Amino acid sequence: MPLTNTELSFYDSNVLRLPGDKRKEYHQQVDRLVDELKKSIRDKTEIKITKVVKAGSFAKHTILRKTSSDPVDVDVVFYVADKDADEETLQSLNDTIFDLLVKIYPSKKVEDFELQRKATTVNFIASGISVDVVPVIQDDGADGYGWQYDIHSGSKMETCAPCQIQFVRTRKDQDNHYRTLVRLGKKWRNHAELKALKSFAIELIIAKLLDAEGADGSIEQRFRRFLLYIAQSELKEIISFPENTKPLGEFDDPVVILDPVCSSNNVASRITEAERKEIVAAAQSAWETANFASAENDHGVWKELFGPRFKTEE
Repeated sequence: MPLTNTELSFYDSNVLRLPGDKRKEYHQQVDRLVDELKKSIRDKTEIKITKVVKAGSFAKHTILRKTSSDPVDVDVVFYVADKDADEETLQSLNDTIFDLLVKIYPSKKVEDFELQRKATTVNFIASGISVDVVPVIQDDGADGYGWQYDIHSGSKMETCAPCQIQFVRTRKDQDNHYRTLVRLGKKWRNHAELKALKSFAIELIIAKLLDAEGADGSIEQRFRRFLLYIAQSELKEIISFPENTKPLGEFDDPVVILDPVCSSNNVASRITEAERKEIVAAAQSAWETANFASAENDHGVWKELFGPRFKTEE
């Protein structure tokens, strides 16, 4: 017997979804960091911050509650005005933010700070969250848009954090179960240790299926459809959206999933051919397992996909 929407909604609400009290706690911690960093930037640099946007899974409400296998990351985008979007400027911004954060938290260990590809990360041990501070050079010609820099590849790309949040909100308005399906996909990804399959890619694959097939079917049926799509397409189809403006970018990456707010950005560009095959094989195996668990009404088998904390009732 398949799992009902009530059962999977219980699992989502009571195990997967970030509780309201934790969301409030994380908001407060991030707000304190933002206030201190804005003050330091104002007092110690000539950098002009025009706005700060909480972004990523936290802002989209697709984040998983923290467990030993499910980290909590909060993206905070700092929009910077009156700067050139060149490599030297963007590298300098990353370095400056890193140095300021180290000074803001003098009691934290050096290893609690990380200079990532596009952000500076601060790890808070007590609460268990990581905050990624992302500098973006504002595009004065397009509201919400700006330029990000990748310190590893030396490339820059245009992005729009508010637009990405709105993209997910639009799908959620079309489908009450959209965010539940995303969290199920992310939990499966984490349990299967498919690190190359990023959260944004999962959000976009499920959005692609919603756009193509609508919201018909139960949550379980649609989760199995998500796995089957990955297995059958082998992630070789180019995924794009009505929001993408022409011309679309041209890519030779093994997996191509276009950022709906920037048609020249492939959000899956870091997935290698070996990782694509690994993801496809895992999805095929998971789809077979999910079909068996559904037919047998066996919660023990579902735990093979979602881990030991899977439950559908108290």
